[in-house]
Amino acid sequence: MPVDGWIWVLLIIFWTGGFAWVADNVRTALRNRHERKMEVLEAAKQERLALEAAQQPPEPVCGCTHHLAKHDKQGRCHERVEAPTEWDENKKPLRYEAGQCNCQQYVGPQPLSQVFAEELTDRA
Repeated sequence: MPVDGWIWVLLIIFWTGGFAWVADNVRTALRNRHERKMEVLEAAKQERLALEAAQQPPEPVCGCTHHLAKHDKQGRCHERVEAPTEWDENKKPLRYEAGQCNCQQYVGPQPLSQVFAEELTDRA
């Protein structure tokens, strides 16, 4: 088939919409590539956030979920909380009133003190 014949064949395929499937496949491939790229970026972001969170020291939080800075030297919490004052028939609180937190002591993680550990092996 001469060169002019191939051009006519390609033109006929183009006019009848034969290249629409090529365009559709290219669009689908680009969309899938974009979605995979976004998933990879999100996974990298989650990994970075997890590493940052793992490197931070534990927050000294009391059993009442308030920070240790809200407690005095005797362990009494000075944070204001909402205490329920009225309940429905399913024992769900209906009304709340501001009140003092009733916790008495800090029960969170203790900061590590410096510890001296002797050698495990005897070199003598």
